[in-house]
Amino acid sequence: MNRLLSYITILLFITAICSKLFAQNKDTITVAFWNTENLFDIYDDKEKNDNDFLPTSKKQWTIERYTAKLQHLARVIKDMNAGRGPDVLGLAEVENKKVLEDLLEQNLAGMNYRIVHYNSPDKRGISVALIFKSNLLELLDSSADTVHLERNHTTRLILHTVLMTKSKDTLNFFVNHWPSRVGGMYESELHRVSAAQTARNSVDKLLQINPSAAIVIMGDFNDEPDNKSISETLGAEHLICGKVNTKYTLHNLAWVRKNNGEGTLYYRGQWNMLDQIIVSTQLLKSKNKSAYALCESFEIFKPDYMVKKDRKHTGAPFPTYAGKKYLGGYSDHFPVNAKIIIGNAKGKK
Repeated sequence: MNRLLSYITILLFITAICSKLFAQNKDTITVAFWNTENLFDIYDDKEKNDNDFLPTSKKQWTIERYTAKLQHLARVIKDMNAGRGPDVLGLAEVENKKVLEDLLEQNLAGMNYRIVHYNSPDKRGISVALIFKSNLLELLDSSADTVHLERNHTTRLILHTVLMTKSKDTLNFFVNHWPSRVGGMYESELHRVSAAQTARNSVDKLLQINPSAAIVIMGDFNDEPDNKSISETLGAEHLICGKVNTKYTLHNLAWVRKNNGEGTLYYRGQWNMLDQIIVSTQLLKSKNKSAYALCESFEIFKPDYMVKKDRKHTGAPFPTYAGKKYLGGYSDHFPVNAKIIIGNAKGKK
């Protein structure tokens, strides 16, 4: 009996040492996306239709409200990733680079975030952006694709950012904010299909150069995971963890949550899973690869303070505005996040 206990003790010791060595060979980065709900400054841009967000507008977008908005966004960002903030964060509905600089310098100083942003042709001036922790990741490249719509309509660019980890893993991030459903979901669908085709073309070019490219596509797609734009045009699999269909090159981490009836936007009494994170097969193929996504890690981040409590909208995101009425909340969308394991050198388990 004593000999058996000794064997068990030795086995547990060896297991602990192996686990520690394994942990030293890998790390985790948290990838997130959030539609910030109209992050505008208070100044008039003569080239854009930002008239709703001026101190003299009906919404009375004052410096005090702008400052409160930045503080609220920062609170959520800081609380993500167990209080450390996401390592990579895609953002939508930001007016310009200056509002991001205000967010980081005034509220997120010391977190080592760096900005990637291109001005958008969107008529309201809102665009997508990406911030990342420069002490953990290195910027290799960035570019932005224009989505061409019918009748010269304009929409947000699709932002492509290439980052390298400390363990030399290269990750491609595409940040999206596809055209809205204004005018009707089906009537406006062709615009989101155009955006999906633009994203798909960029992915195909990347995979043609490097079939093993690690790709993360995130955004507010204004469509559900099972809508045509995402499931057919973009070609993202309805992923069930542990059952990866490798005939697809893209896999939607949000599908399980969507299938459970969850969502990121509450509209007319229904949840919509418009904010999603999609990954390439390379990030799901094998845990022996140098980087892989944890399928089960996808979550909707909704701390209690950003959830509405009124009887009609209980559980919904607490927004900044309801129409023109100022509520002083956070955003009408919940953020989403997922984890990617990195630094697990090839061949090691």
